[in-house]
Amino acid sequence: MEKHGVISLGEAFVDYISTDSNNTKFRQLLGGATVNLAVGTSRLGLPTYYLCKLGTDPDGQFVEQELKREGVNLEFSVRTDTKRMCGVFVHLTESGERNFHSYINPTPDEVLREDQLGKELFEKTRIFYFGSGTLFQQISKRTTVAALKYAKETSNLIAFDANLRLKRWESEHHCRETVVSFLKQATIVKLAEDELNFLMKTNSLEAGLEKILKWNIPYLFITMGGKGACGVMNGNKFFSSAPKVDTIDTTGAGDAFMAGLLYCFHEKGMPAGVTELTEYLQFANTVGAQATTEIGSLTSRLDLMELKKQIEM
Repeated sequence: MEKHGVISLGEAFVDYISTDSNNTKFRQLLGGATVNLAVGTSRLGLPTYYLCKLGTDPDGQFVEQELKREGVNLEFSVRTDTKRMCGVFVHLTESGERNFHSYINPTPDEVLREDQLGKELFEKTRIFYFGSGTLFQQISKRTTVAALKYAKETSNLIAFDANLRLKRWESEHHCRETVVSFLKQATIVKLAEDELNFLMKTNSLEAGLEKILKWNIPYLFITMGGKGACGVMNGNKFFSSAPKVDTIDTTGAGDAFMAGLLYCFHEKGMPAGVTELTEYLQFANTVGAQATTEIGSLTSRLDLMELKKQIEM
């Protein structure tokens, strides 16, 4: 059986995005890194499955309706009357940069459990994606371990995006130790430049790369905001600049970048060399940059046909 599709494991959020630099007015939007990724790959035409626990209250219904509207498959997610959706308040600086101001989780123990996973989903998909959002809580961490086991047993490509939110962790040490132990298990790893330096205890891209390269991650990608991104394969580093756009809000740009990457890996396979890796980086940069042109992580609509032409040429 030929395998198709992406699994995204995580926790859905309701984002409250500030619409002014004074942070006095907010807009309610669907959010969460793994949600952003799932919507991104779905918009790019990949069969996408989201694994989480959903509530049945108005916020839970909002999340489910929005995901279904985006074509994300929720067949393998779980619903419960007691779940309350997480909320994130995102403040904006005058330059449009995001600032995660506060994180609210009314039911922290209501998460997907390992016994609620089904291996049959992993048997038909090609990529399993996860991040650190399921690692700081013990129940969801066990679920992630079980999902990783299924992914490995069914030969899924494993993709990890740190998406560090230190306010969720009991300490920086615990965060660093846990995240490092999981990213070593992935084939594709994406980190922001500041995340690389935090995890490696360094203060520059060069120093961070020097330390992380010893782990021989097959495909490592470092995003650098408006400067573009760096890809590392077989110890060789490749850089790609970011396209110039009118940036309004950077929320979700990294998730859009990752969605672009996974689209390339899913449709074209492992990059064989410099030329292909650079094409993947350029495509991901374009998708990520486009996500910054509207307020919110999922509001910018991509010209998918035009983007696909770039990577299919």
